[in-house]
Amino acid sequence: MYKQIITCFIFLLSGNIVLAQTNIGQRTFQFKDQKRNRPVTTEVWYPTTDSVKPTDKYFSPFTRVQTVRNGKLPDAKLPVIMLSHGTGGGRLTLEWLAAALAQNGFIVAAVDHWGNTYDNKIRLEFLKAWERPQDISFALTSLLNDRDFKAIIDPDRIGAAGFSFGGFTVIALAGGEFDFDVLRNYYKTTGRKEIEIPEYPGLVKSLDDSTLVAESKHYPPLKDKRIKAFFSISPALGPGFVKMQQVKNISSPVYIVGSQSDSIAPVKTNAIHYHQLIKGSQLYINPGKTGHYVMLSEAIEPVKKEAPMLFTDDPSVNRHAVHLKVDSLAVAFFRRTL
Repeated sequence: MYKQIITCFIFLLSGNIVLAQTNIGQRTFQFKDQKRNRPVTTEVWYPTTDSVKPTDKYFSPFTRVQTVRNGKLPDAKLPVIMLSHGTGGGRLTLEWLAAALAQNGFIVAAVDHWGNTYDNKIRLEFLKAWERPQDISFALTSLLNDRDFKAIIDPDRIGAAGFSFGGFTVIALAGGEFDFDVLRNYYKTTGRKEIEIPEYPGLVKSLDDSTLVAESKHYPPLKDKRIKAFFSISPALGPGFVKMQQVKNISSPVYIVGSQSDSIAPVKTNAIHYHQLIKGSQLYINPGKTGHYVMLSEAIEPVKKEAPMLFTDDPSVNRHAVHLKVDSLAVAFFRRTL
């Protein structure tokens, strides 16, 4: 049995880095969007005064903060951050970020995007970008209607964060309108390398699927006016945005984070491109040889050896330090904007 590493996360306060010590409660909801016949499993983290019990501790192949399962809920109303994972990931993929936010006074809710997770891979669901923002909106509505959580969520302080495909998801929730036909043509030509992702090889063959093309022309508006601030990490699908008109409805604060050596969602056509299009957005690029998967959790050595592309970085890159930097940026951004 490998020893788990318990980490502390940080935030910026008046220019100083301060360690956060709040315990974290954790609950799981099995929501179901009946209209779309779609499960929306949602994990929620929140500050709690309860302490970690022996029964809460379990082995994990990833570095994580120990949480209190079904711990006592906060007494005060708190802001909530909706969290969207990357393609082929899962609701626990960004637990390091969720923990940092929860330890600093936020409720965090992450969904499983059905059919686009590591344990439930459905080819067309890896391409239906319009389903993901609807998942987030549905989970938010469900939490606001939940007997316990509606009492502790401040409905006027709602934010969203996401990584990769999830980075696009939050931009869509902010009001960004991507052009699927333009994106499809890009992936079939100059951007073919970006669609050949290791999570599901061969997706380019499905870009002309008749069902996919038909659905791409008939989905509801994706902007969620309840969400007031958006934190996009290594966003993908940037080539689907070619005109300022496509982001004219984005009026809330947007912060974009990229990684200089990202080969999955290259910063030139994604993070930097979004920043140039979205007026007033902020941008931070992790320097040097930081790649796309640096945003995944820190793994123990056997896992690194089993999946080196996902969990091993260039020797010059410290994944833990990158996470701490992104934690500090996210907490400071949401404290400022919510």
